[in-house]
Amino acid sequence: MAKKRKSSKTQQRGSSNGRGQRAQSISNSLTNQRTYTISDYRLEKPAFQVRQVRVGDELQYEVTGDLSAPVPPIRDSKYLSQKQCIEIYRWMLLNRKMEQALENLYKQGKVVGGVYFGLGQEACSCASAYALTPDDWMAPMIRNQGSLLVRGFSARDVMMQYMAKAGSPTKGRDASSHFGDIQKRNVVAPTSTLGDLIPVLAGVALGARLQGRDLAVMTYIGDAGQSTGVTYEGVNFAAVQKLGLVLFVENNLWGYSTPCDLQFCVKDLAERAIAYGIPGVIVDGTDACQVYDAAHEACERARHGQGPTLIEAKMMRMKGHAIHDAADYVPKPLFEYWRKRDPVARFENYLVDVKKWLTSDENRALIADVDRELEADRNFAVESPMPTPESAAGGVYCEEGCHEIKPKYGMPKFRVTKSAAGTPNPKEKEAVVHLK
Repeated sequence: MAKKRKSSKTQQRGSSNGRGQRAQSISNSLTNQRTYTISDYRLEKPAFQVRQVRVGDELQYEVTGDLSAPVPPIRDSKYLSQKQCIEIYRWMLLNRKMEQALENLYKQGKVVGGVYFGLGQEACSCASAYALTPDDWMAPMIRNQGSLLVRGFSARDVMMQYMAKAGSPTKGRDASSHFGDIQKRNVVAPTSTLGDLIPVLAGVALGARLQGRDLAVMTYIGDAGQSTGVTYEGVNFAAVQKLGLVLFVENNLWGYSTPCDLQFCVKDLAERAIAYGIPGVIVDGTDACQVYDAAHEACERARHGQGPTLIEAKMMRMKGHAIHDAADYVPKPLFEYWRKRDPVARFENYLVDVKKWLTSDENRALIADVDRELEADRNFAVESPMPTPESAAGGVYCEEGCHEIKPKYGMPKFRVTKSAAGTPNPKEKEAVVHLK
């Protein structure tokens, strides 16, 4: 019995030591846990929620929280010059006025199909694309028509596309924004399947690397589209391979008619970057300087082979999902709150009244110049012919000699392997670049 009691005490001491060792192990693991910081450029952090309520027999949305906060100032850019700020402002004006012209054309029955607006998102589209160099690549979404303008397409291109004219980028075969230019402008055409552009752009970055180039490749996704599985797959692949993907998550508060508060539980979508092991950044999507600075830094990382960046741009989609959607489901106070933060009006005030980089007369002249350009493009688009019926048969399949697909930056290079003895073996080659 004594031996048993002794054994029992020994077991107890061993059990106690085991618990102590486990506690120490847990303590060490907690000490060694990684912590992450999400960079936040914003000068205000709105605190309100949209929730679903029942009013009689109907379900409606109401907004709660402080909607009386003053409009914050534009944050000075660390990189933009006076001239560059004015150029971005002009692109934003052209973006806004082109969409207003498209809305009028739709109401006149001149548009085939629907129109998707980026009202309230001009700063995000234009300032982000402005951060790209000619060698970089971009793939816009349906609301990034400002990005297309910055990238070299004209307003007449966009308007003819919506009117399905023969001179449109797709020669009248599409009546939406599904067009690009992979030869000169390095623009990949958008697809309607949300999230699919992300792995496509990761593939563009990989293809460039295999040809010896590290480039920035930029694309966009909405707050609802970011929840798709292909988004995860594309960003994760880019993260593992350290490809130069710059992903703008345009959190415009509504996934069609569903508010963000009913779409996901994280406070900020930029937090999802933690799961990929890549930097996450938050910007005020109505502040062109914040958008540009975040895009510029992300593009620099991409060009140096440091991998992707996820940038969440917070703003409000000031129209419905498309022109057919009156957005009656949006609480009116929410529209009023974001109307005071109109990106074009804020940037105009910043340039004219705050920085005094434009006089009132210079600003009026700039606006008049944009109006003249847009009017000329509108008239050209309206007067352009529709495609002939027989032209529908062409361009469906790749015909012999119609085009040649070849590497853009050069053939992938190879190096001769060596034998175990260290002597070259010219019969065996391996690619210079490997997947990680």
